[in-house]
Amino acid sequence: MISILYISIYIALLAAFTGYEVITRVPVILHTPLMSGSNFIHGIVLVGGMIELGLATTPLEQAIGFIAVVMGALNVTGGYAVTERILQMFEKGKSRKGN
Repeated sequence: MISILYISIYIALLAAFTGYEVITRVPVILHTPLMSGSNFIHGIVLVGGMIELGLATTPLEQAIGFIAVVMGALNVTGGYAVTERILQMFEKGKSRKGN
């Protein structure tokens, strides 16, 4: 019988491969709107990680849950920071150097 750990590893690898393939095929012009939308999804992932961490019973599950929550929080924070910087590039009325 296949253990849940092997199934979880398989799903994680499949998700990573699929995400890489999808992101590499996105045109550059669509990165800003997709980044904003993905921040919403990352927030949901973070909440799910916190719920799972709360339900963890073994030290291994708690360690994996903690790592997932930390990485999810970093992902959300970094995504919002990048989106803010991208949006600042498009703001009107700001004076630029040399103008």
